[in-house]
Amino acid sequence: MKKRSRREFIGSSIGLGLVPFVKSPLTKLATINQSNRKLKILILGGTSFLGPHQIAYALDRGHEVSTFTRGKTIPKVNSQYFSQVEQLIGDREDNLEALKNRNWDVVIDNSGRKTKWTKDTADLLKNQVELYMYTSSISVYYPYFGEDFTEDREVLTEIPKDAADNEIRTYEYGVMKASSELAAIDAFGAERSIIVRPTLIVGPGDRTDRFAYWLARLEKGGDVMIPGNHNEVVQYIDVRDLAEWMIRLLENKSAGTYNGSGPGFAMTTNAFVHGIHANFNSPIQFTQVDDLDFLQDNDVIGIQPWVIQLPKYKGMSMSSNTKAIAADLKFRPLSQTVSDTHDWWYSDAVTPERRKNILEDESSFIHREKILLEKWRARI
Repeated sequence: MKKRSRREFIGSSIGLGLVPFVKSPLTKLATINQSNRKLKILILGGTSFLGPHQIAYALDRGHEVSTFTRGKTIPKVNSQYFSQVEQLIGDREDNLEALKNRNWDVVIDNSGRKTKWTKDTADLLKNQVELYMYTSSISVYYPYFGEDFTEDREVLTEIPKDAADNEIRTYEYGVMKASSELAAIDAFGAERSIIVRPTLIVGPGDRTDRFAYWLARLEKGGDVMIPGNHNEVVQYIDVRDLAEWMIRLLENKSAGTYNGSGPGFAMTTNAFVHGIHANFNSPIQFTQVDDLDFLQDNDVIGIQPWVIQLPKYKGMSMSSNTKAIAADLKFRPLSQTVSDTHDWWYSDAVTPERRKNILEDESSFIHREKILLEKWRARI
């Protein structure tokens, strides 16, 4: 089991004759572009969920934006901005021609789904770009044992030999992200790299239905199950808070590794659920189902936009955002996230079929919820 810590990353840079960027976790950074310099930003990806929000914020602040994609994904939010974007076409697997002999100030790697992709682009761009920002994930911390989830926590760069079969995919993703972080840092050096590890991202443009289901379900009302303990910790981040903060990190050349998690205070499961429901006027009867064995036996784990705290996942909602807040990460209220996501959900950006299926499809949890609640109440 091979591990490398943030300290080792910086140590490697010193060995290469580079001076690492060192910042106290509590150092307060400026909230605006300190030099007022307009940046030329390259986004690898940029058309899915996070990218369109980064593009909108960057353009509104006067920056220039290029994207590099396969040209297959149509943005579902902020599409009006893309006429102002230089759209380069290629493939990170085997066609980087459009990136050659070009210069940008910064690059945001949103589509690094293979370590090879990050290594190839970082090696290609290291003499053409000043800063490399890699969008990683808190999945690098899996398994989430303990309570210390600062950016200095050791991460795995190899899958443990004793990993269970049902954990392999989880390990693969975390190891890929951790190894990709290394690839970026190895190419650009610690003082020219920014690593962002987001938690669960929600908001307008979300391509999953996990958060949207709960908006629709709580708006509908009725007899609603709340899976998990009432006081489990919930972490999420509005996609716009994440996107805007990432642009400011680039403006301020804030090299380093950051957890991108919110909110700015300790939120519990029930506070999260009731916070969502407060946006609607639907009559609801909530039932707390807090028995982990019951939830596992009935395949309820994973259907909610928070983490049921099984042993290896308990710390997944405990990533420290102290360093990120000191580096100007800000949070909008949950009510605003709910309201704006709700508006987007009922806009032309979402197909009627998708809206219909979220509660009416045979696979929707709402079809099992009534039976499971009867089973839960009859258990005694």
